[in-house]
Amino acid sequence: MHPDLSVDLCARLRDAFLNAGYTADGVVDALGPQAHAALGRGEPEPARRASRDAGTLGTLIRLFLLGDQEPEQDVRKALDGVDIDDAVKNEILTKDLKAGLDVRPYEDNWWVIADLDSDLRGGAVPEDHVLGVGHASISLARATRRTPVGTLLDLGTGCGVQALHASKHAGRITATDLSQRALRLAQGTFRINGLDVETLQGEWFGPVRNRRFDQVVCNPPFVVGPPRVDYVYRDSGLGGDDASALVIRQLPAFLNEGGVGQLLASWLHRKGEDWAERVSGWLPRGGLDAWFVQRDIAEPALYVGTWLKDAGVDPRSPEGQRKAAAWLDWFEENQVEGVGFGYVTLRRTDEMHSEVVCEDLRHAYDDPLGPEAGRWLDNVAWLRENPDLLGHRFRVADTVLLEEVSEPSEEGWRKVVARLHRTDGPGWQHEVDEATAKLVAGCTGALPLEDLLSLLEFAYGEIDAEAALPIVRDLIRHGMLIPA
Repeated sequence: MHPDLSVDLCARLRDAFLNAGYTADGVVDALGPQAHAALGRGEPEPARRASRDAGTLGTLIRLFLLGDQEPEQDVRKALDGVDIDDAVKNEILTKDLKAGLDVRPYEDNWWVIADLDSDLRGGAVPEDHVLGVGHASISLARATRRTPVGTLLDLGTGCGVQALHASKHAGRITATDLSQRALRLAQGTFRINGLDVETLQGEWFGPVRNRRFDQVVCNPPFVVGPPRVDYVYRDSGLGGDDASALVIRQLPAFLNEGGVGQLLASWLHRKGEDWAERVSGWLPRGGLDAWFVQRDIAEPALYVGTWLKDAGVDPRSPEGQRKAAAWLDWFEENQVEGVGFGYVTLRRTDEMHSEVVCEDLRHAYDDPLGPEAGRWLDNVAWLRENPDLLGHRFRVADTVLLEEVSEPSEEGWRKVVARLHRTDGPGWQHEVDEATAKLVAGCTGALPLEDLLSLLEFAYGEIDAEAALPIVRDLIRHGMLIPA
């Protein structure tokens, strides 16, 4: 049996939460920045102390965020208007009135309903565990383009986080999942937030066969390893990186013309193999712009240990040792040297020429990647429509700097490297030679590129225009040169 979080139950919960101030802002205000930060680190005691004088809000914080058992009269007061028997029957509360589900405020006065994590459960999660808001789901939300669309598919919705974010820019939302439990909790998430979302159960794209959407978002079960399913939220039953490959191969067929798909994905780094060639080989031929952004590469031992701990499995326990051994054996047998992780943006296009770019973005940055993904798609479209760059004028983006690194020498400082650095967004950097630096400096919007190259050739000697154009295209794609 899975919970059935009815419209009425969710509406009563929402009213109780609003009356108590159990919102994202309300929790921060009640705890203060230090206790709230400690809670985020998994240190509950400061939050427990800070919530003592917070009335019904404090009760809800200790109940749902700390996993404490609160006095029955306090729980009933905090959940005034909620049928407690109904809440127990549908797992919101346990019979002894502790939290049965993870019900927590999230971002823009939303709430998310998921299963309790391993810390609050006090042990490993079950196979059908429904993950709450985690690092991966937040990363995908930040990497998603938010241009208004008519229809959006959230493939593998889990607890419904991506659909929540989509409600701000999509007219109609469809959410699918293989797990019936996940769909039940996602329906609760949608109902408690007053959202009308179509939910469909089934494997991969099966529930939406023969349909197309303006946008598809997907946080798939992308964990790489042997073909098994320990936990449905992360394991697909497919071996290696076949889950990511399957989504990337099939997704374009479910996009309208000009539609965009965005997902998290993992890929193998195998001995003697280029990761970019591997992931590019998953794409259908033509009619698709694709941008693969690699954010991290994990060596096998770290990867295995991280995912064991994520599920609450102690790597030192007999179960943890057995699983780690089988996992690492599989990596060795398949010559896996590392596991890449990142974002994939796809756009369906009927144009003859499509753009496929694979690049590393492993340095730290603060700005969300979603706006950058939108700019990348716009810039790629502009380049396709304007193949002859020589006749166009460009200007340098206001946030671009030229950085030079020098080292001491017998004659003084000797320049070692010069690079263009965009200081906003993902902070793109390009190493450049002296000629390219001068060319970019001349891009003030006054002269077309062809004239700038001629002036440089007159002043500094021969300039290889053919060599300069690919660099200019890269700078345009990365928003460092802007058509004037």
